[in-house]
Amino acid sequence: MLKGLTKSLMVATLLAGSSLAAQAQDFTLRATANSNENDEDYDGLIVFKNYVEQASNGAIAVELFIGTQLCSNGSECLAGVADGNIDVVIQTSGGTANVFPFVQVLDLPYLMADDRVAEHALSNGSPFITKMQEMVKETSGGAVRLMTVGNTGGWRNFANTQKRITSPADMAGLKIRTVVADLPQELVKALGASPTPIPWPELFTSFQTGVVEGSKNGITDIMGMKFPDAGLQYITLDGHAYMGALWFMNNEKFMSMPEDLRRVVVDGFYQLQQATFASPKRKSIQAYQDFAAGGGDIYVPTPAEKQALKEAAAPVFDWFKANVDGGEEIFNALTEAVAEAEAELDAIRANELN
Repeated sequence: MLKGLTKSLMVATLLAGSSLAAQAQDFTLRATANSNENDEDYDGLIVFKNYVEQASNGAIAVELFIGTQLCSNGSECLAGVADGNIDVVIQTSGGTANVFPFVQVLDLPYLMADDRVAEHALSNGSPFITKMQEMVKETSGGAVRLMTVGNTGGWRNFANTQKRITSPADMAGLKIRTVVADLPQELVKALGASPTPIPWPELFTSFQTGVVEGSKNGITDIMGMKFPDAGLQYITLDGHAYMGALWFMNNEKFMSMPEDLRRVVVDGFYQLQQATFASPKRKSIQAYQDFAAGGGDIYVPTPAEKQALKEAAAPVFDWFKANVDGGEEIFNALTEAVAEAEAELDAIRANELN
């Protein structure tokens, strides 16, 4: 009996320094998204939770807080991540800009041509994501970690209550809703329209009353908020910006885990990213059908028309590089990643076509 006890103690001592002992510890991740259960962010979190809990054999639990239970805006949410009250949060570039202004690079127009290019350029390990991760960690003093960039709503397109938009001239004078961040306002001004910052919850009423006449949104957001009922009847599918979703994590919490569990978390964010890449593609099908069925006008610009819009918006690039801290550095990283993506995809397509 003593011999058996001694053997058990020896095994326990050996396991105490191993990853198996570490996995026996409990880690709980508090994750939040200021959205609802119909949103791509929620889809991503469900995939993340399922993967992480299974792959860690229960060593990691993920608690989801959907809506404004833990924080109500970008600054508050990121502060919660920095101080450890929140472990994981998703934010858009607009909601993050006052903390990490360089993330507004995701709002620069017409830099990425389609989903394949965007998903390639935004993959972890690309020059762009690597640079942004370094800048987030440095700016936050090591408190916040950028885990991945997914999607939340597809592509931003110009939609309005007044007329079909086919050229910059059609934008002249339109009151376009933007967030408070500078870059979207500069873009709207470059195209000849009037930027009008309006909080998201007030946008439906603002369309009804004419406070604003247009917006820069994806179709799933437009239909989810029932904006056609407020008069939004025209969408031009110019796809001027990919609706990037930035997923942040408390760095201390991440680094407190043993390496094998950190690997599980990193792989979980990959699964989350892929889910958010896919979700808007499926949801947009029904959303476009519903928009058209309600009498909405959907217009796809010709290549020449899209090029004219891109040329009109070009001054925004110089503004961004000159006025945003880290702007030129992150702009160069994104354009480098896009060029690499286009080259690799061209090679893949060439092989597939022969």
